[in-house]
Amino acid sequence: MSASLFSGFALGFSLILAIGAQNAFVLRQGLRRQHVFWICLTCAGSDAVLIYAGVLGVGSLTQALPGIEAIMRFGGAAFLIWYGARSLLAAWRGGAVLEAAGQGNQSAPLLPVLATVLALTWLNPHVYLDTVVLLGTISAQDPAPLIFGLGAVLASFTFFFSLGYGAGLLAPVFAKPRSWQVLEAVVGLTMWAIAANLLLI
Repeated sequence: MSASLFSGFALGFSLILAIGAQNAFVLRQGLRRQHVFWICLTCAGSDAVLIYAGVLGVGSLTQALPGIEAIMRFGGAAFLIWYGARSLLAAWRGGAVLEAAGQGNQSAPLLPVLATVLALTWLNPHVYLDTVVLLGTISAQDPAPLIFGLGAVLASFTFFFSLGYGAGLLAPVFAKPRSWQVLEAVVGLTMWAIAANLLLI
């Protein structure tokens, strides 16, 4: 069972390690120290639901409803284009981003922030491919699929909480307006790159 746990952890961690729309958002909120716990819990909790959906065989439903993939793909791309534009606009303006790093970093309401992170998670078809399909398929070949899934879930919790709270260590760097502008530009371009990939697949 320990081998299954480690295998699930290693694969799960490797799948979420790359910078994506969700990770970029967690990083930025972590730097702002804004609702970090709830954001990390939402991301990891969503992953846990999707991972066990794959482990329990829900991935086969996508074959029965082929049209749902296209709807999610175009909807996710539209959201990422809008969010990327907002980040690039913030990078262009600069000043408003610096204020978010200051004393007023708790001004944004929790519910809109959670709505954004939920959209970044559940409107991204790649999340379903990685969790429901890929992890679900591989877990079926493991002698202890539920333990394998648990390993992947632990990897998700480890990654997101490390990213969210570890981002605070970079706070001195992001005390400068230029650093925030660069981060917003990277976030915006990342969102657009992922949106383009969704539209071109």
